[in-house]
Amino acid sequence: MTRIYLDNHATTPVDPRVLEGMIPYFCETFGNAASVTHGFGREAARAVEDARSEVAQLINAQPEEIVFTSGATEADNLALKGVLEPYRAKGQHLVTVATEHKAVLDTCKSLVRSKLATASYLPVSRDGLVDLNQLRDAIRPETILVSVMHSNNEIGVIQPLAEIARICHEKGVVLHTDATQSAGKVPFDVKALDVDLASLSAHKMYGPKGVGCLYVRRRRPRPRLAALISGGGHEGGLRSGTLPVPLIVGFGLASRFASKELTAEATRVGKLRDRLREGLFHSVEGVHLNGHATERLPGNLNLSFEGVESDSLINALGDIALSSSSACSSATVEPSHVLRAMGVRDSLIYNAVRFGLGRFTTSEEIEEVLARIPEAIGRLRRLQQAESK
Repeated sequence: MTRIYLDNHATTPVDPRVLEGMIPYFCETFGNAASVTHGFGREAARAVEDARSEVAQLINAQPEEIVFTSGATEADNLALKGVLEPYRAKGQHLVTVATEHKAVLDTCKSLVRSKLATASYLPVSRDGLVDLNQLRDAIRPETILVSVMHSNNEIGVIQPLAEIARICHEKGVVLHTDATQSAGKVPFDVKALDVDLASLSAHKMYGPKGVGCLYVRRRRPRPRLAALISGGGHEGGLRSGTLPVPLIVGFGLASRFASKELTAEATRVGKLRDRLREGLFHSVEGVHLNGHATERLPGNLNLSFEGVESDSLINALGDIALSSSSACSSATVEPSHVLRAMGVRDSLIYNAVRFGLGRFTTSEEIEEVLARIPEAIGRLRRLQQAESK
């Protein structure tokens, strides 16, 4: 039986077109992009700058505003930790949201434990959205940065980032967003949204693992950052280290294809997601949608099935790849902090399954999933009833 991959929020396969473009930079065009005194290095440097332009174009930024990192986790760390020193005279207070990715939440907690910062964690409504009045009230004179992810990695909910930016800038506060799940999937325009800092990762948009970037706004008001890694002054002094040219080339190509195909792909994937949702609600009793019904990523569906633990369902399905929580938290057995922050009761948190549809998901795969999940849920519920007698 063919395996079906529906975990595209955790990672995506590298698009074959991206891989093809990367291959020459491993063995043929292998120069160090910093070695511009000879042709090998200059060729690598041109490839890096071409990729930088492609990434910038995807989010409507300028090439010089793109700082390459090892991924979104490093970019989140650079944003949150990098503001502390330049803004120390103003304060050390950070504001974020209880449903953020652990790359943001754990960074904030680490800074608080080290007494380098204080932090406030905003609650969300039952549908996963931030209350703008609560955000406004949370910003204090000593607040230096607000971090709100554009779209959530578990429930796919898209936050009203333009309105959030307006509040932050009225109060003179830097706004960072983790746009890892959004870039290449839905329109994400840093100018229209008016964000100051944004984290991206290539492997969430059919590029290679191990490379991402931090968008750092250059136009006024320009956020100030201190580097976390020293040693050579690469990336405008914000991120030292030899650039992984093949990975950066892949990031650029992934951005190029995403930019060209975003609208058509989002429409197609959204229709498949809606077919999956409608089919499951029609064929299975006791299904609950987690997250806002419409303000969400086109490929995201997070459902709780009454009486069926998510891990049991995923194991029963075997060759259908699903997730019971965010990928970076899946090694733990703790309930989803995202669903808990939304007020979902524990019995439904442990029953939550995340479906992540993507570029290579087919209608035939969705129909097979619709045929197998009701049968698996029925079998698990009967087994549970028999054990309870």
